Amino acid sequence: MPVAARAIPQVWLAPMLALGLVWFALIALAGADWAAMATQWWTSSTYTHVLLVPPIIIWLVWQRVPDLAKLRPVCWWPALAGMGMAVLVWAMGRLAGFAELSEAGAALMLIAAVPLVMGPRVAAGLLFPLCYMAFLVPVGDEMIPTLQVITAKLTIALTHLSGVPASIDGVFINTPAGLFEVAEACSGVKFLMAMIAFGTLAANVCFVSWRRRAWFMAACVVVPVLANGVRAWGTVFAAQIWGAKIAGGIDHIIYGWIFFAIVITVIIGASWRFFDRPVHAAMIDAEALNASPRLARWEAIVGRPIHALLGLAALAGAGAAWTSAAADLAAPVPTHIALPNVAGWHFVPYAPCHEWFPRGAGADQRILGRYADDAGQQVDVYYALYSAQGPGRKAGGFGEGAVPEHSGWAWQAPGPAVADAKTERLLTAGPVSRLAETSYRTDDLVTGSSLRLRLVNLRDKALLRPQPTMVLILSAEERPGVSAADAIAAWRGAAGPLGPWMDTMAAAR
Repeated sequence: MPVAARAIPQVWLAPMLALGLVWFALIALAGADWAAMATQWWTSSTYTHVLLVPPIIIWLVWQRVPDLAKLRPVCWWPALAGMGMAVLVWAMGRLAGFAELSEAGAALMLIAAVPLVMGPRVAAGLLFPLCYMAFLVPVGDEMIPTLQVITAKLTIALTHLSGVPASIDGVFINTPAGLFEVAEACSGVKFLMAMIAFGTLAANVCFVSWRRRAWFMAACVVVPVLANGVRAWGTVFAAQIWGAKIAGGIDHIIYGWIFFAIVITVIIGASWRFFDRPVHAAMIDAEALNASPRLARWEAIVGRPIHALLGLAALAGAGAAWTSAAADLAAPVPTHIALPNVAGWHFVPYAPCHEWFPRGAGADQRILGRYADDAGQQVDVYYALYSAQGPGRKAGGFGEGAVPEHSGWAWQAPGPAVADAKTERLLTAGPVSRLAETSYRTDDLVTGSSLRLRLVNLRDKALLRPQPTMVLILSAEERPGVSAADAIAAWRGAAGPLGPWMDTMAAAR
């Protein structure tokens, strides 16, 4: 028998085999979600750090092996409640087409399998590695607009402090050397997410005090954001001396290869003297886990492994059947749609200063037209109709809507507040500025919140009730003497309530 196998206590062999088989089955059940996550880890620069998370988890478990061997794994059927919640989260995410939710559910199912197969004591001993599995789920893109605005404000403040005349408009900064955009790639989100993952690991490994861990994590959030503002300012300042092209090239080299290492070094260097975990201290206290009366009471509720596995199979089967039935739902939609007339407005040829056509991947019908009134105001109206929501067809998904990728248009700033709409200011070469107001419609809901849309989509799919989903984007170019916001407000007033207006198009034949 190999040495490694002889080192494993006999009582651990069957539970380890059972856990491996359960994980294999759960990964197969959520295979589409794991494939989507792996694709993002490999292809998205925001999440390439996640490729290090699996080996880190293995290392964390390995550090605990000597003490884990002192614990006795048992089958603990009450963990089926946690497994049921994990399956529910996964199923809800699949039903709503909410990738982050279904991917979180996929990870939670693996986590819940550990107390089910190994028992509460072993799960307590593996608590941190299990929690660290949360970093397998790619999240963070939702913070990009906020981080863009923060970085832009830090940059303009530092630019003024350095004596360079500059003005700011949203995420665009105008200087004597040219116009600079704090683009998505400059928001610092990839750096921040990697620092949070690193900081969580270091806080557990290097600290014992919860107060020190909290201060360290705060530094891992605040310092990267501030440092990213300094980096962006450095690019703007360097451009005043050597030109924008050279400054941009230097920035990419520094940001990609040097900047991340410098910030980590600064944070670790400043925190080193406060590390309070002894070098050779055990990562868990096996004696305390074995002596815990609470864990003893929990562990007393044991069951036969076959019953727990049958319960697991029933939960997974129910979740799979539910999501499969909902995946086939599709509301009837017309084969042709046309923009209706609006009182006081007439159709004119669509001739924008710069081509603009929102993204609506997977929509059954899409249409874009331009209205004008006698006062010279013009409004572009985009409408997309979906018979269902799901992978590849998410009305409120990331990258969908008014700012399509590679279109030349860039997000500039939030627009003025409007009821039941998300407003955005866009900018492209020229410069040409555009205001866009996005509203979503399904059932009786009209909202500018993609989260509220997803929740209602989830409710309808959970009840196996097919409902169409609609997207309406009202947009206008800023022109001399003509306010885009005023033009859209005038069109809204003439069209009446948006819900019935959007329903009219969805019911057309």
